[in-house]
Amino acid sequence: MRNNRVQLADWRRQVAEMYSTIRQLDPEPGWHVFKRQRDVLFRTHPQSPLPKPDRHQFGGLEYFPYDPQWRLIVPLEPPSSPSTTDIDLGSDGNFRLTEIGQVVIRSDASLSLFWVEGYGGGLFLPFADATNNVTTYGGGRYLLDGIKGVDLGAQKEHLILDFNFAYNPSCVYDERWVCPLAPEQNRLPFSVNAGEQAYLPVPT
Repeated sequence: MRNNRVQLADWRRQVAEMYSTIRQLDPEPGWHVFKRQRDVLFRTHPQSPLPKPDRHQFGGLEYFPYDPQWRLIVPLEPPSSPSTTDIDLGSDGNFRLTEIGQVVIRSDASLSLFWVEGYGGGLFLPFADATNNVTTYGGGRYLLDGIKGVDLGAQKEHLILDFNFAYNPSCVYDERWVCPLAPEQNRLPFSVNAGEQAYLPVPT
């Protein structure tokens, strides 16, 4: 168990270092680093979310082509109705989220930004959209996860949200994982054709 936790810490360290590199690059070159490094981690790291038998045959994750229109730099607006939500993660305990604000995606849609309560905390932004169960995972995807160092940064107090970097929660790849999914208010009524697509398991 202790070794598993050390491995998990290393996974988070490598993810945080990857995002640190990406923040120094232009968006599309950074996106190519993101794709390449995630494939390496999934294939080789002991904390890969993939089942062990699938790793040696893993051919890489699938993404929509990079689209600069899905890179947004937006202010954080006050929350419409501040709330705290508890999500049961089974043996991992409760995952408590407090809404701290909203980000406007377009004139008719916004997403709630959450803070993960507990030691250290971190920003968390899950979302769902009309591509779910079509070209992307049915439960939605993640944009920000501060606990794991998943953060593209900010410009003059505006958050950088690039949906080309949207990625699947770990439970997509193996049922041993339990993941918090997008709440109702973060379900967009239109398609976000950017970011990671649905995962197709390695044929047996």
